[in-house]
Amino acid sequence: MGVAAGEQLELRVTPDRYTTVRYAGASGDFNPIHVDEQFALSVGLPGRILHGLWSMAQVARAAATVADGDPLSLVELSVQFRGMGRPEQEIVLSGEVVAVADGLASVKLEARQGDVRLIRNAQAKLRLP
Repeated sequence: MGVAAGEQLELRVTPDRYTTVRYAGASGDFNPIHVDEQFALSVGLPGRILHGLWSMAQVARAAATVADGDPLSLVELSVQFRGMGRPEQEIVLSGEVVAVADGLASVKLEARQGDVRLIRNAQAKLRLP
């Protein structure tokens, strides 16, 4: 089954309450705004926030769906970070295949959590199987 320009994609992800702690351990980014609820509140945030790079990784996952979910198919990825994501709230990653040529698919995506756009103008290129 081939991939065609105009094809829509969507991935829904709900980060659990421990996502930021696990990602802090994996990434080495232990900034307290990601792991300490009280600290995050004390600096004016609505609570712990997701790591931006975790959100970007979800965009990469969504993009890879056009290449049968293979993360190794990702050739390029760029994003614009715009909003702060929260654990335990669904994130909708959506996009469209904008071109297919020479075994590569070009995809535009965004990530939203409710009314908050976390990532906009994401662009990915994937090697097709």
